[in-house]
Amino acid sequence: MSSMAARQDPFRPAKRVAGQKQDVWTIVNEAATASPVQPIVNMGQGFFGYNPPKFVTDAAKQALDRVDCNQYSPTKGRPRLKKALADAYSPYFGRTLNPDTEVTITTGANEGILSAFMAFVEPGDEVIVFEPFFDQYISNIEMPGGTVRYVPLQPPTHGATKTSSAADWTIDMAELEKVINPKTRMIVLNSPHNPIGKVFSRSELQAIGDLCVKHNIIILSDEVYDRLYYVPFTRIATLSLEIAKLTLTVGSGGKCFYATGWRVGWLIGPEHLITYVAAAHTRICYSSVSPLQEAVAVGFEQADSLGFWEESKNEMKGKMDRFNDVFDELGLPYSEPEGGYFVLVNMSKVQLPAEYKFPAHVANRPRDFKLSWFLIMELGVAAIPPTEFYTDENAHMAEDYMRFAVCKNNDVLEQAKERLRGLKKYMK
Repeated sequence: MSSMAARQDPFRPAKRVAGQKQDVWTIVNEAATASPVQPIVNMGQGFFGYNPPKFVTDAAKQALDRVDCNQYSPTKGRPRLKKALADAYSPYFGRTLNPDTEVTITTGANEGILSAFMAFVEPGDEVIVFEPFFDQYISNIEMPGGTVRYVPLQPPTHGATKTSSAADWTIDMAELEKVINPKTRMIVLNSPHNPIGKVFSRSELQAIGDLCVKHNIIILSDEVYDRLYYVPFTRIATLSLEIAKLTLTVGSGGKCFYATGWRVGWLIGPEHLITYVAAAHTRICYSSVSPLQEAVAVGFEQADSLGFWEESKNEMKGKMDRFNDVFDELGLPYSEPEGGYFVLVNMSKVQLPAEYKFPAHVANRPRDFKLSWFLIMELGVAAIPPTEFYTDENAHMAEDYMRFAVCKNNDVLEQAKERLRGLKKYMK
């Protein structure tokens, strides 16, 4: 019989998941449950308040009646969806994309992003991320042992006093190049940007792309809001053949068709990149949901002829304008979004009562967490504190802002506006 001593800490978690502070979603949900103002108007999380278009849900229902759509799909995705995506993206790229070698389907865009990092990042490699960032980027980079290097987008100097375009959040290119070193493996872009709503300009993308060509850095371009842009939108992979060779473009069926729970995403890029992303995806979850892939394929096949893309864009821009009216009324400046469905509102004019009691796990976080808790408890409106998407070092850049999602029914937007008018008595 072995004399080896029993392990003393059998339930110790791995470092990659241990020691994390309480995340924003848990805090917001806790406040929403405890708030005396019910029901809560949830303007925080970016899920849609309405169903996908009927031509897409009909396709999903029909797919469920097909035997092949209820079984495993090929690990790189259903041929019909890959072809539909290649057909949809080819005009932007100015050439015919090969659906078999340049497109791979993933279980949501997030799993696709994880697959990209798993494919190319090894312990000691560095990945550049712009702040504020989608929070999943960080854990996805750290899972394979990568190190995150942060470059903050500089907020507008007048952000506390007047509304201006989200374009006014800018990149310090000198600072970006300073972060690049021999360990730099990848850089992550997000345009249209969550949470700012910035659409990176062609010149900004060209400058970033040129740096990546110069230093042989892979570009992960997260373009999940690529059908929701209100100014000219450029895909970095289309700027030159040299940049295209380095670029993985990420897309999302959930964002395109109001179906965030479907978890159908994709990556588009050159064969020498897609091959290894697909290999990582195979080891993470093997394949993605078959009937919903088929439905998204139908969505892309029919969207243009039905005028869906323009209708979707115009509808979301209308929601954005409708909701932002209340901030114009209150005199609260915001970054006017160029794309997506989030808006950042500067609330430095809102004075939190000095005697207000916050729980300890909120009191020791930046001011925007207190603003979020206060809005939920006193007005019954949930919004997200954007310092969750920053390092501690740079959190001060966004501690007066709140993020609101406008992808809700119009009656919900109107209810939120009415409640937000209650801020008047707390404003200086």
